[in-house]
Amino acid sequence: MPPDKIKITNLQTNTFFFVSFNPEEYSLNKDNNFASQSIPGLESPILQFVAGNLQTLDMELFFDTFEAQSDVRDQTKNVTDLLTPDSNLHAPPVLLVSWGTLQFQCVLTKVAQKFVKFLPSGIPARARLTVTFNEYKDAETQVKELNLQTADFSKVHTATFGETLSGIAGDYYENALLWRPIALANNLADPRALTPGQQLLIPSLPYTDPSSGEVIQ
Repeated sequence: MPPDKIKITNLQTNTFFFVSFNPEEYSLNKDNNFASQSIPGLESPILQFVAGNLQTLDMELFFDTFEAQSDVRDQTKNVTDLLTPDSNLHAPPVLLVSWGTLQFQCVLTKVAQKFVKFLPSGIPARARLTVTFNEYKDAETQVKELNLQTADFSKVHTATFGETLSGIAGDYYENALLWRPIALANNLADPRALTPGQQLLIPSLPYTDPSSGEVIQ
């Protein structure tokens, strides 16, 4: 029985398409970020887990319309269009890449097109697309999967009208002055600009600023 074709589903519109030729291989990549803190008297620094990076899926997709004597870009457009921001979301769509046991919820982040065969008219009829998908998980899903809702690990807080970071820090840390870890963990340029319904990651303390390595107790 021949293997299933790769199916790419747009989860925003519930539309999908199949890739005619399956790749020979694909690679899944994942790594973590650790911050190091030097302690006087120790021969090596102490490592503290900061955050996990996105898992990525890399593969090469093959398209061939030479036998049909048609423009291969009519097929590759299905892939490249996934980089275009959705008019309602103002961002590219969230996707599901399905192939056998592979079920990867993601966004398309990179496409490199290489056209390798042409019709006499110069129209491309064969193409190889090197694509990279980044895993997509919202903060609430990650916390549920990792069961982080404990006193020792990060939590997710949904902001309400009129809340401030100092007030949230007072609720979680019992110290309103410890609002900076929340701002750093959520990349907030203006700590006063909170939107009702906005989800905030509340990191555990001590927190290490990934940009400076500063440890905040």
